[in-house]
Amino acid sequence: MSARRGLFYGRTLAFAGILLVAANLRTAVAALSPIASQIDADIPLSVATLGVLGMLPPVCFAVFGVFAPVFTRRIGLEGILVVALLAILLGHLARGLSLSAVGLLLGSALTFAGLGIGNVLLPPLVKKYFPDRVGILTSLYVTVVAISTLFPALVAVPVADAAGWRTSLGMWMVLALVALVPWTTMLVRHRIGMVPTPVLDEADPVVLGRIWRSSVAWAIAAIFAISALNAYAFFAWLPQLLRDSAGLTAAQAGVLLAVYAGMGIPGAFLIPVLAARMKNVGRLVYLGVGFFVVGDLGLLLAPDTLTWLWVVFAGLGPLLFPLALVLINLRTRTHTGSVALSGFVQSIGYLIGALGPLLFALLHSVSGGWTWPLLFLLAMAGVVPVAAAVISRPHMLEDDLNRPR
Repeated sequence: MSARRGLFYGRTLAFAGILLVAANLRTAVAALSPIASQIDADIPLSVATLGVLGMLPPVCFAVFGVFAPVFTRRIGLEGILVVALLAILLGHLARGLSLSAVGLLLGSALTFAGLGIGNVLLPPLVKKYFPDRVGILTSLYVTVVAISTLFPALVAVPVADAAGWRTSLGMWMVLALVALVPWTTMLVRHRIGMVPTPVLDEADPVVLGRIWRSSVAWAIAAIFAISALNAYAFFAWLPQLLRDSAGLTAAQAGVLLAVYAGMGIPGAFLIPVLAARMKNVGRLVYLGVGFFVVGDLGLLLAPDTLTWLWVVFAGLGPLLFPLALVLINLRTRTHTGSVALSGFVQSIGYLIGALGPLLFALLHSVSGGWTWPLLFLLAMAGVVPVAAAVISRPHMLEDDLNRPR
């Protein structure tokens, strides 16, 4: 048999499981900000609370991303994914039942903890189950992530108007429940010996110690970080920015947040495939930076003119996100290297990304407007071309790790 198997050959459950986990990875992030004003009517939400809610996703992604490989070795691949999905499910439920800002924060933290584990496991999971289809599987699951970002922003306000904000926040637990089905089935099959359990290697401590001096690791982490910083700042504050600077209603701003999220879909589908075939992926990095700059400048200089166009350009910038994810596999030779690089890139990237909503909120609070927050995003975009120059050179993580000190 050819080494390149059919896509579904012996791995249908893994295929379905990967895509269903991906479908859960952004629902909690995009579901809250469009209905913040409705929640505020029942549970007072200060600017500081909204800033913390905005930075919680990347903080939880960073913290729990560090421990995901360790949890996996202790509990098993399917086991930790089931635990993560249960956390997501219970977190959605807790958010919908919250009676205070503290309850909302705790429910959100639980949800984002589960998402953080899922984030880190998906790239090495693709490399383990689909080593012959890394590009196409990465494209598919990142596309699903992008779609899962779009729909909550699009339906949050209509559902909240019709059934209340609690239903609008809590209904996403159903998606987590569906995602549990394939992974629970695989867990049972592996436990009773029907099929062998794929082993997800924990990163070697030596590799983790050396990865900090790898230019490849830092370049991919920088690309991921700037994408996360921009994305989470906009998911938290774009609706408010559009209401204040462009005079839009809450419903109109929610639709444009969905447009912003939807712009990630073409990039999610095309970028991993293109990156797998291109010799110089630095060009894709420059393209993403260009989209960020045009979108942010448009919202800064002419927010009430062609507002939708600036939102489209800003939404195309996060093509850096799927690019960074596929580079985790394209810039490693071994599965252990992929696990280590995935944890490093996503932990560093989400930790820096957590500054986006917080600094955006602080700059808005201090200045009373949106000029300084947007200038901050433009300044941070200037870091990415340096990373592009590094990543343009076709060398691997293992080359850096094996280089004499």
